Amino acid sequence: MAVPGGRNGLRDDEDDIAEHAEVFAGASDDEDVPPHLRALANAAQTGDVDALRAALENHDGSIDVPVEDGDTLLHLACLYGHLPCVQLLLERGASLECKDEEGAIPLHDACAGGFTEMVQYMLNFAANRDDCIVRMLNTVDSEGDTPLHHAARGEHLDVVKLLLKILGLHQIRTHLICHPQFIETEVIL
Repeated sequence: MAVPGGRNGLRDDEDDIAEHAEVFAGASDDEDVPPHLRALANAAQTGDVDALRAALENHDGSIDVPVEDGDTLLHLACLYGHLPCVQLLLERGASLECKDEEGAIPLHDACAGGFTEMVQYMLNFAANRDDCIVRMLNTVDSEGDTPLHHAARGEHLDVVKLLLKILGLHQIRTHLICHPQFIETEVIL
């Protein structure tokens, strides 16, 4: 069936390139990001740690200010999988427990993306903070999901194994295996 203006639903490389260029143009073109935060957001999204460092030097406000859809810089770095940016932000005092508009913390984003090394780094970073790991692993978003739920839903087995190992060391309430849609999780245990 022909689709008006859609070349029968087929797209060529130019369409794909244009769409990806628009998506990856970064926050600097995003009207939702306040102008004074665009350099920070763009650097966190693209993983440019040098640009992020420079933008932080010129930033007078809180490192945990929401920059896009309630996401902080740490949320963005976790969402896009940029460990060096995560490391810099945590060294500069970013909060591991800031929630976005959906109630998710940066660990939710790292787990959803399957970024095992990042998840490990964040948990190690939180280890010396009073009950921070327990609070992080118990944090539920607006859907009632913990970071473990996000990792399991994304089928990121290395992250799931890591979280279950950590969960074994702490008093964590999770009901993941009680849900039939996660029956394959039993294999890991």
